Amino acid sequence: MMLLQIPMGFPPAQPIERAISAWMIAGSRVTGLLVIAPFLGSAAVPVRVKVGFALLLTLFLAPLVPAASVASRPATLIPVLLGEFAIGFVLGFTLQLIFEAGQLAGQVCGVQMGFSLASIVNPDNSQADSPVLSTFYELIVLLLFIQLGVPHWMLRGLGRSFEYMPPGELHLAWPAVHALLEFAGGMFVSGLQIAAPVVVASLFADVALGFIGKASPQLPVLFVGISIKNLLGLALLCGAAAYWPRFFDARFGRALDASERILKLAH
Repeated sequence: MMLLQIPMGFPPAQPIERAISAWMIAGSRVTGLLVIAPFLGSAAVPVRVKVGFALLLTLFLAPLVPAASVASRPATLIPVLLGEFAIGFVLGFTLQLIFEAGQLAGQVCGVQMGFSLASIVNPDNSQADSPVLSTFYELIVLLLFIQLGVPHWMLRGLGRSFEYMPPGELHLAWPAVHALLEFAGGMFVSGLQIAAPVVVASLFADVALGFIGKASPQLPVLFVGISIKNLLGLALLCGAAAYWPRFFDARFGRALDASERILKLAH
């Protein structure tokens, strides 16, 4: 009789499987975020740091996974994990688009101010992958991203996503795809808004230099114009940088709201 009662003392295996499934679900959502998220998903961050940070986030987020939505069979768990990865990817992708808008503005301003002439005239020998101003704009956006506390908003939004998007509830619906494409299209608008002062000033400078070149053909307008547009663009860049914290604060907030709206439409 005692031999028959010994197995009754062991804990059932089902809670252990549910705990492992909850860890896998939370880890998939965290991994999807860290793959594309700004700063945290950067190639400059070592892989060991990313893995350790992912494990730490999984430790805190695993209790938030609803027990009723945890799948126990591997055949049903794999699609759930893919959906969880997509949820984290969307949360980070919307924020990454703001950085892409900054890079776009830097490329446009670099062409207008003459910083990227080497990569345009002779791209084979210049070995320049991106203009100087594009990298400069990206660094400014990164500093504002950290200064404004956006990583805390992003992690808080990741935790709240388990409330309105339980595991296994993600569906690829056209309203969600349309909202994502619409927000991605707004990246170009934001990039042009950032670069607008320099672009408009360069346009007026080109018109003025054109009239000067017609009035005085002997004047080397091309070489003089590059210096004038360079100084004018730097002056406007210094003046416009004072408004960037408020501008990017609103854009980061819209990105988080857009990611939440997209996930709710995909529910």
